[in-house]
Amino acid sequence: MVGLPGLPRRPGPTVRTRVEEHDGDQVRHREDRLVTEEPLELRLAWPGAPARRAWVTMRTPGHDFELAAGWVAHEGLLSARTGLAGIAYCTDADLAPEQEFNVVTVTLDAAPAREPGHRHEGLSAGSSACGVCGSDSVAEALAVSTAAPWAGPLPSADVVRLLPERLRESQRVFDRTGGVHAAGLATADGRVLVVREDVGRHNAVDKVVGTRILAGSTPAEACLVVSGRAGFELVQKAVASGIGALVAVGAPTSLSARLAAEHGLALWGFVRGERAVRYS
Repeated sequence: MVGLPGLPRRPGPTVRTRVEEHDGDQVRHREDRLVTEEPLELRLAWPGAPARRAWVTMRTPGHDFELAAGWVAHEGLLSARTGLAGIAYCTDADLAPEQEFNVVTVTLDAAPAREPGHRHEGLSAGSSACGVCGSDSVAEALAVSTAAPWAGPLPSADVVRLLPERLRESQRVFDRTGGVHAAGLATADGRVLVVREDVGRHNAVDKVVGTRILAGSTPAEACLVVSGRAGFELVQKAVASGIGALVAVGAPTSLSARLAAEHGLALWGFVRGERAVRYS
């Protein structure tokens, strides 16, 4: 869709580029697509507290409100007495037009249980590769917000082996770029409920969880399936959301396996073809 003259244009998930492709002695010039990577600044506000910067991450534009909702949930800022009052793009007059869709304000309906500034003083920066890079200390990075453990059925090994391909079938941005991660929620029998993509794997998980929160539903489900490795931050988010199992195409780490075992999360890695390795 072409933007109207004078109005800011919302960035899309991909951008076009020209490339020179070398294949042996052959050289071909063609058009290609790259996944869009732009910063997103998240601001927090609640009654009596004006909006202030809480987090900055690199992300793929799209589903920004879901990303924001998932992030505040995973940070433990939502509780029985603190909910979401609203999420909106910021309209500060000092923002350049191209940045208007890169700043999101999350408004809580009450003060959070803990002061987010204690962990995110000033500018907390996250990269598209690691969801805990902005933590101010190792101890706080390892702190885990927990939900009630998943009490329902878990996917069998046969179902686990099917999940990466079912996730792959919904990776539309990956089809066009080859440059994004994906995350999805699935039932114990392998039905995929929602899939989201992003240049950052932790962002994709935040988007998936935020989708459920904004729909008024619990993010707790039998399984979270991801297209990359099972790093600590993904296990951390699964535990915080009350998810029963994490299925990853890539490898887990020692810390992620330990955390999964401590919190009763079924952790699967190297799920490719007929192979699937369970770590907890």
